[in-house]
Amino acid sequence: MNHSAHEHGHHAGHTPQADHTTHQSRQGQQGLDQQAHQGHGHEGHHGHHHPGGPVGWAMAAKATLHCLTGCAIGEVLGMVIGTSLGWGNAPTMALAIVLAFFFGYSLTLWAVVRAGLGLKAAVGVALAADTLSITVMEIVDNGVLLLVPGAMDAHLADGLFWGALAFAFAVAFVVTTPVNKWMIGRGKGHAVVHQYHG
Repeated sequence: MNHSAHEHGHHAGHTPQADHTTHQSRQGQQGLDQQAHQGHGHEGHHGHHHPGGPVGWAMAAKATLHCLTGCAIGEVLGMVIGTSLGWGNAPTMALAIVLAFFFGYSLTLWAVVRAGLGLKAAVGVALAADTLSITVMEIVDNGVLLLVPGAMDAHLADGLFWGALAFAFAVAFVVTTPVNKWMIGRGKGHAVVHQYHG
């Protein structure tokens, strides 16, 4: 009788089935925790721009077009002012370049300030995003204008003036787009602006 009670007590305390169920429950909880952790990491990875990732030509072209718009406004305005005042080629080109940088930065500045960034921080973003892009664009653009015979001496009413300018912008766009693609791929240039565009 004592042996039977002892045996019964041993089985009641051991309950292999209950132990197995508890073990499975723990394993399941660990699996859920691991999945939750992986899910969080995956979400965090995609929540931010990944520098060095593949960058499409469309994104680079859009960034270049944005830069070109500001440069074109400034440069045309500078050429118009310089030509209207009868300035020589050097001061006219200098004014055009200064205004190209001014309007190039201004477009980015306006976009990020509108997105809610403070003015001081926005200036930093604009400088980081556009400096190299505008510099390359201006070097190519003005270099092409200097190479086109008679372009710098043409007047506002001349077709050569506007034709040469359009050609110079087209060449500058083609040359600057790969530069922007390279920079965005490394988390620089207009990649800095994209986070504020939503």
